[in-house]
Amino acid sequence: MKLQTIALALFIMGLYTTNSICQEHAAISGDAALQKLIDGNKRYAAAQLTHPDQSKERITEVTKGQHPFAIILGCSDSRVPPEIIFDQGIGDLFIIRVAGNITDNAALGSIEYAVEHLGVKLIVVLGHEKCGAVDATVKGGEAPGHIKYLVDAIKPAVEKAKNQNGDLLDNAIKNNVEIVVNQLKSSTPILKEAVEKGLEIIGARYDLDEGTVMILK
Repeated sequence: MKLQTIALALFIMGLYTTNSICQEHAAISGDAALQKLIDGNKRYAAAQLTHPDQSKERITEVTKGQHPFAIILGCSDSRVPPEIIFDQGIGDLFIIRVAGNITDNAALGSIEYAVEHLGVKLIVVLGHEKCGAVDATVKGGEAPGHIKYLVDAIKPAVEKAKNQNGDLLDNAIKNNVEIVVNQLKSSTPILKEAVEKGLEIIGARYDLDEGTVMILK
């Protein structure tokens, strides 16, 4: 019993320590966080990367706790690594990646943790040009294994795109981002309350050809 009490005390002390670090960082607003991402992407697209927060000192600093300034829900596609395309470093971004940048219980739990415990004020749902998961859904057919789960989640975006002017795939990609943004805004009490207190949830699309990120309001 005594050992359990000591372990619990250490755990609580750890939470308080991490929270104090995170509360200090939580001063950055959603707008300020978004501007940091936009500025970093401009550097990346212009091949003027500064590679911030990647020093030995930074590695030591983040052992004391993490305080990311933005959450990125992005696609698993190997061509869209968030830290690189936004020119950020260790401890800057809290990233969840899944094919088609969809959300599920595991993703929601991860996002809730970053919002509730780490105090992050910005969530970006990041879709991208030529997304394979969305393209597979557009093409239809029977999806094997667990890929069907991804396809089923993306289908509403494709159905909506069929009634829109323009490129079917690109419209479906943007629709998918919009749907996920709306899901995050309304899916859980934790996120809904956070939105009321200033949490920003936005969508974005990465252009593979240009290396630029377009914010989808």
